[in-house]
Amino acid sequence: MTNNHITIGILAHVDAGKTTLSEAMLYSTGQIRSLGRVDHQDAYLDNDAQERERGITIFSKQAVFSMGDMEVTLLDTPGHVDFSAEMERTLQVLDYAILVISATDGVQGHTRTLWRLLKHYNVPTFIFVNKMDMQGTNAEKVQAELRSELSDGCVDFSSQDLFEELAMCSEPLLDEFMESGELTDAHIAQAVAQREVFPCFYGSALKLDRVETLIQGLSRFMCERN
Repeated sequence: MTNNHITIGILAHVDAGKTTLSEAMLYSTGQIRSLGRVDHQDAYLDNDAQERERGITIFSKQAVFSMGDMEVTLLDTPGHVDFSAEMERTLQVLDYAILVISATDGVQGHTRTLWRLLKHYNVPTFIFVNKMDMQGTNAEKVQAELRSELSDGCVDFSSQDLFEELAMCSEPLLDEFMESGELTDAHIAQAVAQREVFPCFYGSALKLDRVETLIQGLSRFMCERN
């Protein structure tokens, strides 16, 4: 067993489902036995009285779980703009981030602010588009918005043309794809670490839909950073 240790922060515009995804990930990795909910005031990480009363995360919290041969520290950060200073302090210690976006709301003002901060602190970022169980959501529409509003490097990792889309994100990936017709996990992980690729996953944290897929994606495409 290796001693890989990675710190991941979960960030989002308020009400995108950030704490719900934290709960779902902790549940899916066996760290907690029952799913708490912010609106039920029993979320594992929202344990401060003010947070439970207001139904929002105010203070950055952490939980530790294992993912393959990695030990992961998961930080749930405040989403409300009033507490953004607390969130920004957290960014400085992250190896990776998960940016949660509501499928019903798309890229919002605070989402753009978070994206600029992630770029400023050079944090490799995975994206989880949440609330896909809500009526009227459209993954293709959200994906187009992510590419236009955030980065061309936002790639839907459920795409049937995944390798082709990834190959357009960096010269090394393009060279490898042209030569072999496929891409290795290690080279994809390297492109993610260099912020050339931003893996996108779609699902519903509340329904545990595709949360396991996100966890598998993190396990495959993260690498220990110096």
